[in-house]
Amino acid sequence: MEFEAIIGLEVHSELSTKTKAFCGCATEFGKKPNTQVCPICLGLPGALPKINKKVVEYGIKAGLAFNCTINKSTRMDRKNYFYPDAPKNYQITQMYYPLCENGYIEIEPVSGEKKKIEIERIHIEEDAGKLIHTDEGTLIDFNRAGTPLIEIVSKPDMRSPREAVLYLTRLRGILQAIGVSDCKMEEGSLRCDANISVRKKGSSDFGVKCEIKNMNSFKALEKALEYEYKRQISIIEKGENLKQETRRWDEDNNITVSMRSKEEANDYRYFPEGDLMAINISEEWIDEIRKTIPELPHEKEERFVREFNIPRYDASILTSSNDLADFFEETAKISCDAKASSNWIMGDISRLINKENISIKNVKFTPAYLAELIKLINEGTISNSAGKIVIEEMFYRGKMPKAIVEEKGLIQNNDEEEILKIVRKVLEEDPENVEQYKNGKTKILGYFVGQVMKSTGGRSNPKIVNRLILQELNKV
Repeated sequence: MEFEAIIGLEVHSELSTKTKAFCGCATEFGKKPNTQVCPICLGLPGALPKINKKVVEYGIKAGLAFNCTINKSTRMDRKNYFYPDAPKNYQITQMYYPLCENGYIEIEPVSGEKKKIEIERIHIEEDAGKLIHTDEGTLIDFNRAGTPLIEIVSKPDMRSPREAVLYLTRLRGILQAIGVSDCKMEEGSLRCDANISVRKKGSSDFGVKCEIKNMNSFKALEKALEYEYKRQISIIEKGENLKQETRRWDEDNNITVSMRSKEEANDYRYFPEGDLMAINISEEWIDEIRKTIPELPHEKEERFVREFNIPRYDASILTSSNDLADFFEETAKISCDAKASSNWIMGDISRLINKENISIKNVKFTPAYLAELIKLINEGTISNSAGKIVIEEMFYRGKMPKAIVEEKGLIQNNDEEEILKIVRKVLEEDPENVEQYKNGKTKILGYFVGQVMKSTGGRSNPKIVNRLILQELNKV
C-alpha cells in the first residue's frame, strides 16, 4: 500500500523592530537577562499595552510580498495559556480577524515545474520569554517576552519533507529581502511548527495530524518530517490507531518524542483583547507600503538567469540571501565573468564561510578583490589552483590578490620554450610510460601533466603543458 504525506507549516518570524510589540522595551538580542523588560511586557497589574505601528506595517509588507489580501479592519485577541515563560498567562495575538489572508508562495520541487503552496493567514502576535535550563534548575529570561512576531500559516499543500524545506527556504528569502526579519534561525528569530499526517495515495481524506514543535533548522525540519512520516505509516500498517498530539524533535537520537495531546482552539479560551483598539488600515497606507517592496528573490533569480546567463541552480543559491546576491552581482559586473563569479562564491568562498560560521557580508575582502582574482586567472597570470591559495589568503588576511600573488611567487609561467624543455625532459626520463601511451593507454597523459607541474612548482600554465605534452607524444 502506498502512502503520501500531508504537510503544513506554521512559521514564526520575529520582526526587526527596535522596540517590542506593545511597549517601548528594546528587542536587541543577547543582552543580559531581564534587562529589557517593563511593567507592560511583564504583565504587571494596571499596565496597559499600546500597539507598535511598525509591527502592523511589517505585517502588511509581508502579506503583500506573499500575495495576500490585507484585511482593512482587524483586531487583537487574547490566547490564554499557563506556561512559566508567559508572564501575563496569556498571549496577545490574532485569532478571529488576521491581518492577512489567502496568499501563496511558488516553489520548484522538480526542475522547471512550479508548485503553488497556499498561505491561509498571516497574523501578528507577541513572543514569550525564554527558559534557561541549568544543573541547578530552570531560569527564565523575559527579555524576549513581547517581541513582535508574524505567524505565517500555510495550507497542507506540501507532499514531502523536501517540499517543506523548499517552501521554508523561499519564505525566509522573501522575509529577508523585504527587511522585516533577519530570520536568524540560530537566534530563534525564525522557527516553525510542522503539521504532518499520512493517507493512502489517491485518497482525499486527511489522516490524524501530529504537530512537531519549534523546528529551528532546515536540516532538523527535513529529518523530523522524514522520521514522523515513517513512524505514522508503521503504526497504521500494524493496525493501531494514531493519536493527535504535539511532539518534539530529539536531535541526539533522531526521533520525535511525544510532549502532550494536541490542544484545540477552545482550550485557549480566545476572546477580544479589551485593552487595545481595533486596527483600521487605509488603502493609501497599503499602497505606500507596497512601493517599499524591493525585488524579491524569485524575481532576482529570473533576472540573474536572463542577464548573466548562469544556470538556474546557481541563481537559486545566489539569491537565497540579499547579501549573497549583492556580492555576486557586483563581482560579476566588475569581472565581466558571471560564471566564474558564481563558481568561486558557491565553491571555495561558501566552504570558508561555513567553516568559520560567518555571513558573506562579514568577509574581509570586497567583490572588487574577487573580480581582480578572476581577471588574474582569465589573463593567465596565475593558474586556477594558485587562485585557491589566493582566495584563502584573501579570506583570512583581507589582502589584495596581486599582493598575495607577488608575495607567494604564484605568477604563472607562460614561457613555451622553457616549458617545452621540461616536457621533453619528463618524457625522456620515462620511456616505459611513453610506450604505454603509444599502445593506447591515453589516460597516462594526466600523469605526465602532473609530473611537469611538479617539476615547475605548479606554476606552469596547465593549458600550455597539456598542448606541448600531446605535441611531443604525437612525434614519438
